[in-house]
Amino acid sequence: MLHVLRSEGIGEPGALLTTVNESARRVAMHAVRTEVLQAQADAAGLPLITVNIPYPCPNDVYEAQMSAAIANARTEGFTHVAFGDLFLEDVRRYREERMECTGLTPIFPLWLRPTDTLARDMLDGGLEAYLTCVDPRVVPASLAGRRFDARLLWDLPPGTDPCGERGEFHTCAVAGPMFKNRVEVTVGETVQRDGFVFADLELTEGTEKIHNEGTKKTKT
Repeated sequence: MLHVLRSEGIGEPGALLTTVNESARRVAMHAVRTEVLQAQADAAGLPLITVNIPYPCPNDVYEAQMSAAIANARTEGFTHVAFGDLFLEDVRRYREERMECTGLTPIFPLWLRPTDTLARDMLDGGLEAYLTCVDPRVVPASLAGRRFDARLLWDLPPGTDPCGERGEFHTCAVAGPMFKNRVEVTVGETVQRDGFVFADLELTEGTEKIHNEGTKKTKT
């Protein structure tokens, strides 16, 4: 989505926004480490806004935390929020309802793009990603930690959305046209928790050093 916003002239992104499990220090649902998340933001050349939420997180707490983050973004001059939703009407409707009266306009740059074409276009454009979370009720648990590539698309069970839009899987991008450099990671252990299978991604030593130095320079 970030590349589409920039390349199609929809708008210039000002920051990245995501929720983080405050106890595990990982992206909610995707389970990506915050240091990998920060490395992604650095590679994208954008500031990172994290919304800390507890685990488990009641919906009213989630909505309160997100509302506070949106209100703060409004005071900082942001005018729009871009969502990566593809075709789930109820999800889009929920986001639009929550954005009412916030002063920010929701936009959906990828809405109704055919997901089989979108998946292959992303790969052809240089996207590299790993599956960090899979739902073993609909896809094999062995796909956790796999590269998101043409072979992965071939191995998906019939009826699986190739972009995982129904929650079949979640990914972590490590390279692509939206990044100025690759985020070097290694795939660590795989665990099953709360009905899902998660694959851990760790920054390689070289990437971690570059990220730490970049963070230090930003602070000074």
